[in-house]
Parts: sequence; structure tokens; C-alpha cells
Amino acid sequence: MMLTALGLMSGTSLDGVDVALIETDGRQIKAFGPSGYRPYTEGERSLLRQALTEAVHLSQRDARPGILRQAEQAVTTAHAEAVASFTAQHRISAQDIDIVGFHGQTVLHRPERRLTVQIGDALALAKVIHIPVMHDFRAADVEAGGQGAPFVPVYHRALVQSLNREGPIVVVNIGGVSNITYIDGTDTLIACDTGPGNALLDDFMFRQMHQPFDTAGKFAALGKPDEAWIAQALKLPFFALPPPKSLDRNDFASLKLGAVAPADGAATLTAFTAAAIARIVPLLPKRPKSWIICGGGASNLTMLRMLRERLAPATVEPAEALGWAADAIEAQAFGFLAARGMKGLPLSYPATTGVPIPMTGGIIARP
Repeated sequence: MMLTALGLMSGTSLDGVDVALIETDGRQIKAFGPSGYRPYTEGERSLLRQALTEAVHLSQRDARPGILRQAEQAVTTAHAEAVASFTAQHRISAQDIDIVGFHGQTVLHRPERRLTVQIGDALALAKVIHIPVMHDFRAADVEAGGQGAPFVPVYHRALVQSLNREGPIVVVNIGGVSNITYIDGTDTLIACDTGPGNALLDDFMFRQMHQPFDTAGKFAALGKPDEAWIAQALKLPFFALPPPKSLDRNDFASLKLGAVAPADGAATLTAFTAAAIARIVPLLPKRPKSWIICGGGASNLTMLRMLRERLAPATVEPAEALGWAADAIEAQAFGFLAARGMKGLPLSYPATTGVPIPMTGGIIARP
């Protein structure tokens, strides 16, 4: 039975809420619907940055001390507004949607402590939008000893199966953190975080230039990467670990560039993201033949150029070139995962998160 699912995603880059409609049975994609975006205001971003700082001290996943409760209310309101705007724009009624997949906003990810925290009040959201909401996708995986990330590989596999292309194929999502899905036929699915995505670069641009990100990589294109700094950073133990492995957005926040020209700093951090992605190649079963880039990093032309240089002779192309809606893929994925969760299908596997057995997940909040 096909379901109409609305996916909602707010990533670690803190840019806003992505919305996407998808028709699926949780195995195959029957049709893509429209997608939308509700940016966070600067005040909301500031609140979320404070929440990330305070969340470091959390020991219980349902605790919301201090600023975290205020941040959760802001996240819930932003998502409710995103759904209302989307459904009004596309003239979709609540009765037309079977399930909403609500990821929430990750403020802490510490799987080694069996702890992952996504803020957002699913029950309040369900009551406002009058649609059942599936949430808490990662908790069961982490409680069972998995990494709880990345969580989009099963959707990447569904997308790649429609390409009819020889593997291995890697789908790279460059959000706040970068992660990969390695697909080779129908049997081999491997996934992991690879290192920083846009988080270090975005934070640098905000500090240095008071801009939320480096639009199209234009600023980094003016600078020169510090290859010695990148080589030193790649010696951190994380990069030698085999998949599966995952990261918190702030795991590399302690890395300091020192006194560099702003353009050189942006170039170095962009190149660091590309180098960290390329660093996964020796840890995969076979060298990939093609790489498909999605997420915010797919819009960074300097990032794409650096990836092509480091991943040659494999092809590197943005997801948009294949007709995929690159900015909507993660939102589509959480619609897809909500459909899988409703059918009791696995959301994660031993080779994607390190969980002992394939795990389903998600909890439904009803209006």
C-alpha cells in the first residue's frame, strides 16, 4: 500500500526547515511531490547555537534545562509554520497526508554514551497540523548500541536503484556533518559519517564575515588551502576508523586555523571537508566509480571542484544533475523513513550504523 508522507528535516547546519512530499510504500518511490523551505530567522539561529552549547552537559535525552526548552518551542513552531505554509501553497489538505516524518533538531549526538538528543515537540506539532507525526527515529538504534547515524542510507539506496548504473556508487550528503552511503548492487549497503561538512566553514564565515555560509564557494575560490594543516587534522583517530562511525556537529570545533586571511581560511576548511570525504575510499570494499553529492555542499562549486580533484578518476556530480531535488533529499528521506516505520521495516542496519541487528524505529504522535 502506498502512503503519502511529508518529511521534515532541520539539519546540523542550522539553516532552516526543509519540507518534502513523497509517495512510497517504504521500499520503492512511486512519486515525488513538491518541496519547500522555511529558513530560521537570525534570532532562532542564535537560540539554537546557545542550545548546542548547553546540550553538551545533558545526560538524559528527555531533559530540557534552561535555554533548551525555549529552543524546543522555537523548533516546533518553525516546523508547524513550515507545514502550514507548504500545504497552503500547494493546496494540500491534512486529510491528503498519511504521516509526517519529523526529525527534529539534533543538539547532541553521543552514541558512545547511548545518547542522541533531537529537540522538537512531536505531540504539539501533531495537534497543530492535525496529522499523525512519526518522530524519535534514532533512539532505538542508539539504545541498541548503534551509532544512530547516518540514517538516510535506505533512502539513498531507493534513489540509486532507479538509476540503472554500474556500481559501486557513493551518495554523499554534505550538511553540517558529511556522510556517505556506499551502494553496490542490492546487497551491499555501507554508511558512515566522514568528517566535517559545512559546520566548520559556516561557523568560520559567521565569525569572520558575518555571513551564514560561503555562497557557491565564491569566497573559498579566492583563497589557498593550507595543505599542511589539513594533513595534520586528518591524523585525528576518527579518520582511520572503519565504517560505521558517526559524529556530533561540534566534534571538530576545537580545531583552530590560527592567523590566516579569511579567504585562505575558507579555502582550507572547504578542502578539509573534501579531503575527509576522500579519506574514506581506502576503507571501502571497492573503489567507487561514481559519487553523487547532495545537501548544502552540492551548491558549493569550490567544494565540487575539490572533490573532483581528490576522487579522480571517479565521476563526481551534484544530485540535481540526475534530476534529484538535492536540497529536499533529507526531508524526502524522513518521509520515506516514516512510511518504513509505519510498516515495521528496518531503518538501520549493522553496516550503516553498527547496530547489532536490523532495527526499525520511530514513535507516532497522534493529533
